[in-house]
Amino acid sequence: MLKKLYKIIIFPYTLFLLYLMFFGMGRKQMDDNLLTMAPIVSTINFIEGCVSWKDAFRIVVGNIVMFMPFGFLGWLFPGLSHFKSLLSAFVSAITIVEALQYFSRMGIFEVDDIILNTFGVFLGFLIKKNIEKKFERFVK
Repeated sequence: MLKKLYKIIIFPYTLFLLYLMFFGMGRKQMDDNLLTMAPIVSTINFIEGCVSWKDAFRIVVGNIVMFMPFGFLGWLFPGLSHFKSLLSAFVSAITIVEALQYFSRMGIFEVDDIILNTFGVFLGFLIKKNIEKKFERFVK
């Protein structure tokens, strides 16, 4: 039952997330291509430059939580049931999305986004494994 629900929801959710990443929150095309390659530094600088801790928390935690559903991709694609294959596929995909943001100038290529998003997938994968163990009969 959970797998069926996931299969129905993940595609529109992915489209919604892509919309947010390219057009949401008032995004407009930037004048320059921007990238931040120093891991963790840009997130620390972002937090320090935020008007409020609430906004910083929302953005940083949002970058993690919004990607947790992708930790369940093994339910849709059995080849992604193992963490190594999921990690490889996800990091490749999110790097492409970040590159598209860079080349379209509709966002910034940020290594920290890749790290935070991947951490979200990792947490989602752990939750998926826990659900499969504890609620085996509901997962089918």
